[in-house]
Amino acid sequence: MSVIRPATQHDVLAILRMIHELAHYEKEPDAVRNTPELLDQALFGDNPRVFAAMAEDDAGDVQGFALWFLNYSTWEGVHGIYLEDLYVRPETRGEGHGKALLQHLAAIAVENGYARVEWSVLDWNEPSINFYRRLGARPMDGWSTFRLTGDALDSFGHAASLPAPARG
Repeated sequence: MSVIRPATQHDVLAILRMIHELAHYEKEPDAVRNTPELLDQALFGDNPRVFAAMAEDDAGDVQGFALWFLNYSTWEGVHGIYLEDLYVRPETRGEGHGKALLQHLAAIAVENGYARVEWSVLDWNEPSINFYRRLGARPMDGWSTFRLTGDALDSFGHAASLPAPARG
């Protein structure tokens, strides 16, 4: 059985460890630049815009997490949840932690009148794809994810001139 609870500041190191585990699973072990300080600020700073939930087993040991933020549908006119990371430790997969985390997010969406919960999954990650399909989730056929990052982001962003901040 899985118990889902909101993350606390005491969970920051555990979340960061699992982020590293996830990066290793996704074949990008050296890609994580996040730090305990950055993660703490994002989740628990003055104006948090990122949220996390923890999955614990019956003994109270953390076995997984979900990290998400709000997005917005211009067509629906309401927010949705974008699931950035869902991770369950390999030794406890199949015990219901992932399902409980996703069900928790679905309940938040329903309770708040959000239009959707969405996420990305690597094309080669068949176990996760099959898991999501069993829950009723479907891929967004005809859509591709694009991303500006690194040098391309810097170059493109520096080419823009932003308006001066409003003075009050």
